[in-house]
Amino acid sequence: MNKEEELLAKRISELARVADLKCCVTFTDFLNLNEQNILHQTARKLSWVKTETFGGYEGAERQIAAFVPDALSYLMESDAQEESACARAGRLGCPIACVQIRPVNAKFAEALTHRDILGALMHLGIERCKLGDIALCGEVFYLFCQERLAGVIAEDLTQIRHTQVHCAVCDLQDFVYTPRTKELAGSVASVRLDSVMAIAFGSSRSSLLSLIESGKVFVNGKLITTNAYSLKEGDLVSVRGEGKFRYGGEVGQTKKGRRMVKVEKYS
Repeated sequence: MNKEEELLAKRISELARVADLKCCVTFTDFLNLNEQNILHQTARKLSWVKTETFGGYEGAERQIAAFVPDALSYLMESDAQEESACARAGRLGCPIACVQIRPVNAKFAEALTHRDILGALMHLGIERCKLGDIALCGEVFYLFCQERLAGVIAEDLTQIRHTQVHCAVCDLQDFVYTPRTKELAGSVASVRLDSVMAIAFGSSRSSLLSLIESGKVFVNGKLITTNAYSLKEGDLVSVRGEGKFRYGGEVGQTKKGRRMVKVEKYS
């Protein structure tokens, strides 16, 4: 680990210690995939607390971690067999809020991107670690953030690029998100990680190798640093700076014996 990652590991250990000593639930800032990998590595040594992560909705990439001491472990238990992650987060008091961002006049609005929204939020002086995912539903964006910042963002974020926007804090329980995906297919000699990534991102295996070796590729939230890793049907692959896709498995074979596979790429 580099110095920044070592500091994060120490911060995680300290939050767990505070949760245990004060018998209260403590929370991290929003963690990216690499930071979540460090969290899971560190949490193995923290037997006196239970750890759970939330991002505001099912499938969120950026997540807040909660440390729950044994004395309050009942907070993570429920009689409901299919309790949602959002409901569990509410019982733990997880400080996540959702802000709806929509153009004031959709007819004349620019085609805004996640980068545009992040840039506007950085201009307000808000740190990235205080912000979670940004989900696009039609022409409306939903921003997940720390609860104490939701009101500030809703009031102060009035323009993104040249587009006037209206922001409002909405109820997490009411948020339903169906991501936009595109199905792609291709042939591979084997279901090695780099081969399937080449289909998803339309790049050569050699160009993707550097992403794997530099620690930017995660499978089901776990850091993978070898291109020889074999994917299983249903695996979710996230690549920092590139996007993510779900491996859909094999759908047949070519006449030359190569495997036909499909992937569901998130847009």
